[in-house]
Amino acid sequence: MTANPSETGIQPPFDAGFGVYVHWPFCASKCPYCDFNSHVRHHRIDEARYLAAFKQELAAQAAMAPGRTVGSIFFGGGTPSLMQPSTVGAILDIIAGLWPIHDSVEITLEANPTSVEAERLRGYRAAGVNRVSLGIQAMNDPDLRALGRLHSADEARTAIAAAASIFDRYSFDLIYARPDQDPKAWAAELAQAISLSAEHLSLYQLTIEPGTVFERLRDAGKLVPLDDERARILFDTTRETCDRFGLPAYEISNHARPGAECRHNLLYWRYGEYAGVGPGAHARLLTPKGRMALSTERHPEKWLEHVEAHGHAFIDEEMLGAEAQGDEFLLMGLRLSEGILPQRFEVLSGRPLGHTSITALIEGGFLEETATGSLRATAAGVPVLNTVVRNLAA
Repeated sequence: MTANPSETGIQPPFDAGFGVYVHWPFCASKCPYCDFNSHVRHHRIDEARYLAAFKQELAAQAAMAPGRTVGSIFFGGGTPSLMQPSTVGAILDIIAGLWPIHDSVEITLEANPTSVEAERLRGYRAAGVNRVSLGIQAMNDPDLRALGRLHSADEARTAIAAAASIFDRYSFDLIYARPDQDPKAWAAELAQAISLSAEHLSLYQLTIEPGTVFERLRDAGKLVPLDDERARILFDTTRETCDRFGLPAYEISNHARPGAECRHNLLYWRYGEYAGVGPGAHARLLTPKGRMALSTERHPEKWLEHVEAHGHAFIDEEMLGAEAQGDEFLLMGLRLSEGILPQRFEVLSGRPLGHTSITALIEGGFLEETATGSLRATAAGVPVLNTVVRNLAA
């Protein structure tokens, strides 16, 4: 399919910025709910070898997307806080050697709150990281054990305090809709978390993902997930509690004080451009031929060997057509409380959104138009967002 010329080049219309994602795939253990590309290794990881491979794959993507200014960098995983701070600093130096870096660049690193990893936070700050995201997941020991976490509630609170003392910006994650979770208990736990959170929380509803330990336990009758009705009550409790304490949702699962949103994740949801390196990473790059979707080999050792042999480990390179771009834009953008601009959908997809579909969704109470002309999902539309997107894209 012919590329959409208005979305090619370095400065596209509605430019949402450029960022870099770095995936570190290793964890100390595999959580039973996790379906991310994470791997446990019981031997020492050769960080120097991985660093050299990151350098090659970053250079390959810089050649495809030259001249961009990096507004955000995100170290995700896996568990990036298992990396030595010197490795993180070296990766940041490589990125700075390939692209200009914005003066106010946001550099986030995901970290676990075990005592060993928390002790490294100051080293990451010295390496250039200016925002940390902690994988807390629960504020009490019984639920932490049920979720397979290696830290205690006390370690979590200690890590949050350490992050607050070292970084101006920090966030942490919690999982809700746990089996048998009570809404009042969750509201109290969330209020406690907010009292420790300076500006940002990521609050994820527990889902049973294919291939996970939790799926096997559910299928064996040893784990009973909450039904949809009870999960919806906890979703509403989450929204109400965060609103009350001044952390409204700016995306389905993310809450922040105004101005404290995660800029890198906003880049994804606003359908910006980003490089992605490491095992299982994804990228969206604007090339002279159009918007390209890249994905890399997921298996860490295979990824490493492929990069060393070929300079990258791309296993899928797809030039996205107009329809695919429009669909991705809707799916990402309608997760945001700010919604989407219909004009950008038209630029990406080459066609306007259907007036009949918009009207029907608004009349049904699933969509609303803002004063600035954006379309956004309502409180009733958010829980059925996939259906809203399908109807809107039709």
